[in-house]
Amino acid sequence: MLPGCGAGSSTPISENSTQHYYAASLGDREPLATGITCADETNGTAAGAHSYAAVVRTTAVAYSAPGGGRELDSFGHIDENGYPTVFGVVGVRMNSRCNPTWYRVQLPVKPNGSTGWIAAEAVRAYPVSERIVVTLSSRRLVVFRSGRPVFRARVAVGTPQTPTPVGRYFVNERFLLSESNGPFGVAALGISAHSDVLTNWVEGGPIALHGTDEPLTVGSAASHGCIRLANSDMRQLFALAPAGTPVDIRR
Repeated sequence: MLPGCGAGSSTPISENSTQHYYAASLGDREPLATGITCADETNGTAAGAHSYAAVVRTTAVAYSAPGGGRELDSFGHIDENGYPTVFGVVGVRMNSRCNPTWYRVQLPVKPNGSTGWIAAEAVRAYPVSERIVVTLSSRRLVVFRSGRPVFRARVAVGTPQTPTPVGRYFVNERFLLSESNGPFGVAALGISAHSDVLTNWVEGGPIALHGTDEPLTVGSAASHGCIRLANSDMRQLFALAPAGTPVDIRR
């Protein structure tokens, strides 16, 4: 059963979903042979064509600075929900041979926006050309690929009492559901955001993009903070969004 925006046991609070889920692939992304190189960094930044993600090999420790510093957290290859641990890469430290030694990554933990430095040897990096933008005021979602819009959909967002948190996040989990007649619909994309108000929920109230068994709520402010799509739209979004896809949630 999925946690956070649905599922889990009655304590801590959740939506008590009984839907069974299956971990999907990272999105058929091939890791780079040597990680991000100077050429990758220059070309990607100049063209705005892609960002990067990194999946943990065995274990990874996040530090406050490259080369060490204060230990922030540690992560195994598989996270608490049974999915490979993925980070969104936002910076890189290179050596004299133009190979990465440290990555600055977004961390899927509270508080929202947390980042840390992890050793490049602890992860496998790969490029991501997709980006998801959600505009809360218009209840709209757009997927960009290499800077061009390729998919649009209406969404349901959080209520005024349980708002969807604004910020820059990334897709860190991809789950397919065994049946569509539950609160998550056909699939769910977990992202690195957590609710700012649901502090007593499973895992601190993580946020997801997911389908729904309440399609009439799409286009309104109706959720506990997650972003709901009609199941037909969720199928398309799921196919377009590999693990590590940046997610920009705007007012």
